[in-house]
Amino acid sequence: MEFERPLVELETTLAELRKLDVADNPELVAEIEELTAEIERLRIETYTDLTPWQRVQISRHPHRPHTQDYVAALFEDVVEVHGDRRYGDDAAMFAGLARMGNRHLAVLGHRKGSTTKENLAYHFGSPHPEGFRKAARVMRLADKFALPLVTFLDTAGAYPGIEAEERGQGWAIAEAIATLSSVEVPVVVVAIGEGGSGGALAIGFGDRLIMLENAYYSVASPEAAASILYKDSTHAEEIAGRMKLTAADLVELGIADEIVEEPLGGAHVDPGAVFDAVGVRIAAALHELGGMAGDKLRDARNERLRSVGVYRDEGPKG
Repeated sequence: MEFERPLVELETTLAELRKLDVADNPELVAEIEELTAEIERLRIETYTDLTPWQRVQISRHPHRPHTQDYVAALFEDVVEVHGDRRYGDDAAMFAGLARMGNRHLAVLGHRKGSTTKENLAYHFGSPHPEGFRKAARVMRLADKFALPLVTFLDTAGAYPGIEAEERGQGWAIAEAIATLSSVEVPVVVVAIGEGGSGGALAIGFGDRLIMLENAYYSVASPEAAASILYKDSTHAEEIAGRMKLTAADLVELGIADEIVEEPLGGAHVDPGAVFDAVGVRIAAALHELGGMAGDKLRDARNERLRSVGVYRDEGPKG
């Protein structure tokens, strides 16, 4: 990422210095220590008070943990569910059944790859209609068997190709949202990276929204919003600062419930610590929601959605 470039250049220099034989170059010891201190200072400076656009960039870091990493770290006895029983399977949407401790549950999440080949296979985490229909199928399974539902958000948006539109992209997203709004089991949503447009909302409407510090959740990606407003995606950085899409913004607006802090540099710096923190938050949310009756959960979830964006005119003062 561009804003990380000075830091990366210093780290590269340090790595090269450490390859040299210090015994033959004793003056290198002081130079290495000085450079190490400078890198630590710059690291703190770089990742403190990040702009919204910088957080969006971190949310897209190629080494950032993805849905399948969280599933492997947090759940046991995972059984993946394939296909929508109408058209086919979509690898961009993970859907399955699993166990977390003594609790059996259903899991959904956008799936991205770690290599170019994987990303092409997963459509870079942007589902087709069959992905959303597969998700809706698992939502119904969860409701039928009284399984809590945990979803992971990490998509720039639904797949934008013409073939997706031909197969009913908008209808599939609407169906998933309607199904999610009607289930009578706890729904915990975890924003782990990108959260763009209806592609995220289709599985991102729940009783609790937990966000990683550098995740975002928005009506559109900054590039898409810039293309709509300016007909020019290069305004993405400017737009990101006005969209109120960061975790801190959404907690302040009452849309997100809590933030999971990330190591300096992002979740990919210490994935294990992030997995542990997310697991604790999910377990706590499920425990809290588990005591509510199904119809109460459903009604509260719908009221939660209706309250988003409500504006009350208090009238003239004085």
